[in-house]
Amino acid sequence: MNPLRSLFPEQGSTMAGEVDALFYFLSIVSVLVAGVIGVLLCFFAVRYRARSNERTPMRGAGAAPDAIKRIEALWIFGPFLIFLIFFYWGASLFVSFSTPPPDTMPVFIIGKQWMWKAQHLGGRREINELHLPVGRAVKLTMTSEDVIHSFFVPAFRVKTDVLPGRYTTMWFQPSKVGQYHLFCAEYCGTKHSKMIGTVVVMEPKDFQAWLSEGSEGSLAEVGEKLFNETGCKTCHTDKNDARGPSLRGLYGREVRIQGGDTAMADENYLRESILDPRKKVVAGYQPIMPTYVAQLNEEKVVQLIAYIRSLELEQDPWRAGASDAGAEGGTNADQDTDASVDVAIEAGADQEKSP
Repeated sequence: MNPLRSLFPEQGSTMAGEVDALFYFLSIVSVLVAGVIGVLLCFFAVRYRARSNERTPMRGAGAAPDAIKRIEALWIFGPFLIFLIFFYWGASLFVSFSTPPPDTMPVFIIGKQWMWKAQHLGGRREINELHLPVGRAVKLTMTSEDVIHSFFVPAFRVKTDVLPGRYTTMWFQPSKVGQYHLFCAEYCGTKHSKMIGTVVVMEPKDFQAWLSEGSEGSLAEVGEKLFNETGCKTCHTDKNDARGPSLRGLYGREVRIQGGDTAMADENYLRESILDPRKKVVAGYQPIMPTYVAQLNEEKVVQLIAYIRSLELEQDPWRAGASDAGAEGGTNADQDTDASVDVAIEAGADQEKSP
């Protein structure tokens, strides 16, 4: 058994070995450089110490200028090349860890004093636990409801800050079945030490069986129901004369906003448009949408975003897990909402809605 492994958590993801290799390399080089400097320091201190009051020529004072230049060049370019290796290795890992593959399984994470809440696309929700399939790349989209947290799984060698008011992301691929510790690595209050959890990595078939238990519909279906209940469909329709822009195919494309600027319609843009709709108003529409800060918490915002993403294609993986009963319920909700909207319009209601 490698004695160094006992000093570190086990490797539970595909990137853990790469992180450990870079850490070992940095540590070994640092120890060697420190050792060489220490030995040279002692050697020069003894060899060139002051012996007496007699003036004697310093040893090496008559060295050839070419030899001195070679020593200076070695001292300058040697460490420079070593640091270039550090930079290239670290930067390549950073780029790799910051660029998830296209087939990642998305999961939403919400940090809150003092717990972790997870929402899967299939509809399952968890608190202080995160179930994942082994061998599948996973992308976490995370936000906080209060203060800054930090999502840290030592066995996976991943840690990312979870910030209020925006989304941060991270991805990894579990490589071994088991249970792994989950921590908050950012001090977040008096019970920070209790903000812990467990990542449960399962075989794919076991994960699918777990995912199908206790679900009330996919995340997109829940978001569709919320979309109808909050009256969003009043303005956001596919009609040309709608008071708000159509949301179909919105996610992932550039949106032209008032003032001539453009914005990418990602998770952060959608969240901001829901909670602060007048900050970036779509060109051609009036800033009439009210804020939903008091009505929607982060979990409901996530559900709405999942629904908006599902509008991109008819067969979108974000709508995976939908049941016939859920689809029928969504249709009934659509009909009820349409009826209430028609009544409101006929009554002359002038609700503020948004781009």
